[in-house]
Amino acid sequence: MSTHIGERIDYAETLPHRQKLIILAGVLLGLLLSALDQTIVSTAMPAIIADLKGLEYVAWTTTAYLLASTTMIPIYGKLSDLFGRRIVLLSGITLFVLASMLCGTSQDIFQLIGYRVLQGLGAAALTSTAFAIPADLFSPAERPRYMGLIGAVFGLASILGPFLGGSLTDTLNWRWVFYVNLPVGIVAFLFIWRTMPTLASGVKAAIDWGGSVTLVLSVVPLLLALTLDKAFHPWDSALIIGLLVMAVVFGAVFLYIETKAESPIIKLSLFKDKIFSVTIVSSFLNGAAFFGAFLFLSLFLVNVAGVSATESGSSQIPLMLSFVVGSIVATQLVSKTGRYKPFILFGFAMMLIGFYSMTQLDVTSSTEDVVWRMLLLGIGLGPTIPLLNLAMQNAIPFAYMGTAVANRQFFQQLGQAVGAAVFGVILTTTLTTQITIQTAPIVNALPTEYRKQVYAFDLKEAAAGSSDGMTLQDTLLASVNTDFDTIVTQLTAAVAQKDPTAITALVANPALPAELKERIRSEQIDAAALPAILAGIEAGRAPAIDKAIGLSNDINQAIKQAFTNSITQIYRDAIWLVVISFLLVLFGLPEVPLRKTNRDAPVISE
Repeated sequence: MSTHIGERIDYAETLPHRQKLIILAGVLLGLLLSALDQTIVSTAMPAIIADLKGLEYVAWTTTAYLLASTTMIPIYGKLSDLFGRRIVLLSGITLFVLASMLCGTSQDIFQLIGYRVLQGLGAAALTSTAFAIPADLFSPAERPRYMGLIGAVFGLASILGPFLGGSLTDTLNWRWVFYVNLPVGIVAFLFIWRTMPTLASGVKAAIDWGGSVTLVLSVVPLLLALTLDKAFHPWDSALIIGLLVMAVVFGAVFLYIETKAESPIIKLSLFKDKIFSVTIVSSFLNGAAFFGAFLFLSLFLVNVAGVSATESGSSQIPLMLSFVVGSIVATQLVSKTGRYKPFILFGFAMMLIGFYSMTQLDVTSSTEDVVWRMLLLGIGLGPTIPLLNLAMQNAIPFAYMGTAVANRQFFQQLGQAVGAAVFGVILTTTLTTQITIQTAPIVNALPTEYRKQVYAFDLKEAAAGSSDGMTLQDTLLASVNTDFDTIVTQLTAAVAQKDPTAITALVANPALPAELKERIRSEQIDAAALPAILAGIEAGRAPAIDKAIGLSNDINQAIKQAFTNSITQIYRDAIWLVVISFLLVLFGLPEVPLRKTNRDAPVISE
């Protein structure tokens, strides 16, 4: 079946304004389902683990969702061009709601992982259509005033999700973080079912099955290679190398198929358009820079600023609030001025300032010091995402709108995965080096017995506590008390029982004075003198404890410095990604006047 572009209804002109707003409300509710699910579930994870067990598999509940939702976005985008947004969105809501119900009924961790895959498949349909439907309903000139609402949904989900997840888990149980999707999903479904027309693009073509299959076989191993825990599967392991090779091979096959397909999943000729290419690359870099850097911010707040995990989550609310404000204000200004490029550049400039300010964090920085820096980042990020989307939509033929919008979203999410992986490697390697640099002068100056205790402790865990709950200070204090208790026990045995093993151990102990060891060796201590000697030894316990506490504080401070240096290095590297995006937009993104109607959509040469 060859591709045929038939007559398309201009819904921006034919639908009543009230109906368009009701449709948009349903779309935003559907998008809220997907956005909320990414934040609400993480809060319930401890309760899920306690109930379903399977701690070693719990990360797969997130990974499975990510794999399904990211991989399917381009496919749903193409399907919405072929069959209309309505059927794809309704199918996505239905699948998401059913999968949420199944997640709530899970009896073991493996069931939950499987149902999370289904949830991800539904979420991909919600995400891919949510960004395309405003293009069907509104002309480019009036579209900006509504696109800011999409950013507001993500901001609301980021703020509401953790609190709602915690409240539902504490007052009911963890299953309700999934059941809560049912009423919201049903309302969204009814809004769409009753008010939304087909929203068809006019394209008639066969489904690109070959492209769909090879895309999945390429993206899934790539995302697995990026997201698998490198502590268990390092980059040079056979599994990771095999996954990357598989991604490259099937990626090449996918590109070949797309050059031959009559109606490809990713229409490669779209990349001939300068605006499309710039927005795709900028979205990828933007996703990598922001998500990768944002992901590790909690490490600084917890391990350096010393706040709890809950306080860390609350401290990041200003970032999302400023993101929402930046998004809404920028889109309203574009709606009034008709120009988008200056506001995209402003957004990237603010991100540069925000990232640079993050590089100036130090071990004395408070939560307030972090918050105002996050405000700068949020104000910068707010305009970039919706306006890059708007610029691309203004340049793309309507026949490929769903495909183009889904591709931009796909590459942004792919950028997030790549950013998280790359910055994770940077953090791990930099932190290892920095811990050695910062702690070496302290550790090397220690007596041998203390040095052994420090080396036996995992210094990467020292700031937050080791896996068994012991901090470095706990370990050192336990060692000090054990050493003193052992000396007291051995000295008592040596004097009272003339125990040769105890005598040998005491004489070999470097912590005891030479005069005392000589008296022990020659058995010159009688029972009457023992209490006074033991009292003298006990008198040394308190100074030894103080010394251990001081040592622990010095090392923990050095580790905080190592964390700070490592995390600020991530922000220094993220700056370059934003610089590239800024330059791409400045020199490569044309300022095309926003079209007043959808009738005069551009044409892309094949």
